[in-house]
Amino acid sequence: MAAPSGRVPCLWVQVFGQRVESLLTPVSKPFCSAAAASSPLDAQRLAERLRAQKQEQKTKNVPVPTNPVQRRVQELLRFTQQLQRVHPNVLAKALSRGIVHQDKDLVVINKPYGLPVHGGPGVQLCISDVLPILAKILNGHKAEPLHLCHRLDKETTGVMVLAREKDVAHQVQELFRTRQVAKKYWAITVHIPVPSAGVVDIPIIEKEVQVAVTQYQVLSSTLSSALLELQPVTGIKHQLRVHLAFGLDCPILGDHKYSDWNRLVPQKLSDGILKRLGLPQSKARHIPLHLHARQLILPALGSRKEELSLVCKLPHYFVRSLNRLGLEMPSHDQNEAGHLGAQ
Repeated sequence: MAAPSGRVPCLWVQVFGQRVESLLTPVSKPFCSAAAASSPLDAQRLAERLRAQKQEQKTKNVPVPTNPVQRRVQELLRFTQQLQRVHPNVLAKALSRGIVHQDKDLVVINKPYGLPVHGGPGVQLCISDVLPILAKILNGHKAEPLHLCHRLDKETTGVMVLAREKDVAHQVQELFRTRQVAKKYWAITVHIPVPSAGVVDIPIIEKEVQVAVTQYQVLSSTLSSALLELQPVTGIKHQLRVHLAFGLDCPILGDHKYSDWNRLVPQKLSDGILKRLGLPQSKARHIPLHLHARQLILPALGSRKEELSLVCKLPHYFVRSLNRLGLEMPSHDQNEAGHLGAQ
């Protein structure tokens, strides 16, 4: 048998119909057996296992801070940035694991924090980029890409509806445009709105002055914060954030854009809130926006003769903040709060 040449072995992996070359460092034993080389699927699994081991090793090598503030910051970063710098395949798999509902027409996902829906300048990864991969995970390699039916802001989490066919996407988009979709958001706010339920109808200027209407109701409150349920009647960009900050003087926790009239600075929080969150004001910039698309109710569509209620669980950081601030979820949601809070 000829002596090893010293060259780096080359592994070709077939991923969703595309060929990806991955160079692996030589090891003491022969890397590929004949069986593995003859099976693209085995090679793919091996490559994925190696990537997972590498990521696990990185996680193990991150020292746990002894300072409680640093630990708190690390916790926030872990919960909010874990999917923003990953490979598109990893993001697609994460979305597939969090599917809320799917049928012959629709796929409904729980959108993670910090991911834009569309691409643009400076955007490295977005939801629309991984829709072809997500479709293949769900329906096989020949599946057509899924289609967006509406949008959520980059910092907003929760219910996002996708369609399997373009014509279905157009039908759902029309339901949103004509305000036939009931939408409910949950938000943690700084301060408590007075009265505890009502309507905000302050116009918002985007390209032109537009009427904007939001219904709100306090679900739980303390002396300095509240959990609100919001129902936007209209759909203007950043409507909920503007209405809460400037209409009710109750900005959303983690809204570093609309918490100050004059400057774009990290949100200024009271000493009481900072103490409960375990952070000094200098670290407030790490607090994510606490705005969650909790529920969508779609009317009957196509062969489906009944309305469809879609509910998404809260992200981990949202539940942690509820617990720290002493805010309670409605009684029928207590099990969810306990389950997530324990993780």
